[in-house]
Amino acid sequence: MHPHLTLHRHPMCAEIIEEFQKCHLDHPVKKFFGECTDLKIKLDRCFRQEKALKRKANFEESKRFKEQLKAYKREIAEKSEE
Repeated sequence: MHPHLTLHRHPMCAEIIEEFQKCHLDHPVKKFFGECTDLKIKLDRCFRQEKALKRKANFEESKRFKEQLKAYKREIAEKSEE
C-alpha cells in the first residue's frame, strides 16, 4: 500500500507519481499482471526517501525547540532566584 497519490503532498515524487498513474491509465488490465510494478518499486523508494528527509527535519526542529525550552527554563530559574 502507498499513501494517497496527491502531487501537492509529495512534491519530491511528483514525476514518478504521474508516470505511475499514466501507466495505470494506459494499461487497465495489464496493471494487474505486473505491467506497472517497476514504477511502483520506484515510487515506494521515493516515498521512503521523502519520509526519511521529513523525519530528519522534524528531529532537527525538535532539537532546536528543546534547546530553546531549556534556555527559557534557565532564564525563569535565574529570575526567580533574584
